[in-house]
Amino acid sequence: MIYSKQVLPSLSLLALLAVWQGVAAYLNSNTLPSPQTVALVLWQAIQSGELALHLGVTLLRLLVSFTVAMLMGCAIGIILGRNKGLDAFFDNWLIIFLNIPALVTIILCYVWFGLTESAAILAVVINKLPNVIVTIREGARSLDQDLLDMARCYHFSKRKTLVHVIGPQLHPFIMSATRSGLALTWKIILVVELLGRSNGIGYQLHLFFQLFDVASILAYTIAFVSVIQLIELTLLKPLDRKSLIWRR
Repeated sequence: MIYSKQVLPSLSLLALLAVWQGVAAYLNSNTLPSPQTVALVLWQAIQSGELALHLGVTLLRLLVSFTVAMLMGCAIGIILGRNKGLDAFFDNWLIIFLNIPALVTIILCYVWFGLTESAAILAVVINKLPNVIVTIREGARSLDQDLLDMARCYHFSKRKTLVHVIGPQLHPFIMSATRSGLALTWKIILVVELLGRSNGIGYQLHLFFQLFDVASILAYTIAFVSVIQLIELTLLKPLDRKSLIWRR
């Protein structure tokens, strides 16, 4: 079983590369370059330092906007999940913001606040925030009232209750919001950069689109997806395992 878990993902990637190579060879067109061509373009971008520059800028925006959205979303989600009055009052707000297209929010932020870095970050946060709130709110609604009563009887401070009683119960919801939010946030950031920034992966993709440079588009996409996967494997999964030690 362990052998299969290690081998199957590698076989899956090799199969994907084989299909890509086969289709590229069949089409023989610049619209779908071969894996070798994309790998060469990727290596050249790495050597020139251009990829590192734009990737670093995008990751910085990702870190700031994702952190702000998660902190605010968790706080608001817990409050709404534990207060039925506030939840009923703001429920329609959440539905409205959940259904506003990301493109509309980005354009409005740029129109209202200018083509600035703060406007770009704000646009990403606004798009991500409702999703976090809704996920955490559902977790807060399902908190074990007996455990909360126990914490109250033992005179736990608010901080101690949050860390030792609420936090462990919300863990699955927080990880769900983190994983889905990470994927959503970086996609929104690319649109933000495409529309109003002069650097970053999104800006580069827009430039490559104008030049009809499909190989560079695929190379930059692979680089960014690889970094996100690295974050998942080296940070999120170990954090998930460490946070669940108390269940064993």
